[in-house]
Amino acid sequence: MLRKKELKALRVPPGGKFRLADRDPGKAMVPELDDRDKAEETARRFLRENLDELSDAQETLWANDVYSVLVVLQAMDTAGKDGIIKHVMSGINPQGCEVTSFKRPSEEELDHTYLWRCMKALPERGKIGIFNRSYYEEVLVVRVHPEILARQKLPAGKQGKKFWAERYDDINRFERHLVRNGTIVLKLFLHISKKEQRKRLLARLENPDKHWKFELADLGERKLWDQYAEAYEEAIAATSTPWAPWYVIPADHKWPARALVAQLLTTTITRLRLKVPEVPKEQLRKFAAAKRELTSEGK
Repeated sequence: MLRKKELKALRVPPGGKFRLADRDPGKAMVPELDDRDKAEETARRFLRENLDELSDAQETLWANDVYSVLVVLQAMDTAGKDGIIKHVMSGINPQGCEVTSFKRPSEEELDHTYLWRCMKALPERGKIGIFNRSYYEEVLVVRVHPEILARQKLPAGKQGKKFWAERYDDINRFERHLVRNGTIVLKLFLHISKKEQRKRLLARLENPDKHWKFELADLGERKLWDQYAEAYEEAIAATSTPWAPWYVIPADHKWPARALVAQLLTTTITRLRLKVPEVPKEQLRKFAAAKRELTSEGK
């Protein structure tokens, strides 16, 4: 489904400027999903077909035990991170996948650097790790809400452009270290429009079964939409690197977004060209002896 040109279209080129306005959150990205009347049905079918391939890719990743994959999910509220995790990861063996959601830092976490709690949650070799929000919150929500930064027990000093540039540099170096040591970093920004967010917030208020999803704080954050957009634009531009680029997923339509993420994850793993490790000849001889022993028991 996801051809080379479409994969390139999702990617944010390293070293350049990035504007959310240049990316359409309602665009299908692939011709098969252009028909809006059939988009959900087609995307559901693509997702089902892809989950088998994703399962095989994950099993090979597990068996190889050399690489791991870290999926970083970032988005505005209601963009569909939980839905991505629920539907895309449903085809993966739970033993090979770990999901970590990062909330407000604890006192213990505040006594360490902001990367510490994320380091502890990194996936083991052979596994897929998903960060539902991540260390990127430290250059997004923390930037929009400077009062959070004041609680981080940092050494005295100015917190202007240089401060944030140094945080971007820390993140880039951290991700480069991960990639050099076998962790593939797949960073996904689910791009939702302000209009679609309003629609989804209203749906939560109008449906009693969805009331639990609604938080009054979401309205306050919505009023800061422009500040968040600016923070995302700068952070993505500064941290989309050759070793860990950002991919912008149009998220106004949930099922096409899920299908794109599933295909992108599968493509990322299959491009490693991993093979199930071959068993040494000596071990094969032992297997043959074990087979003969077990076979003889039935006689």
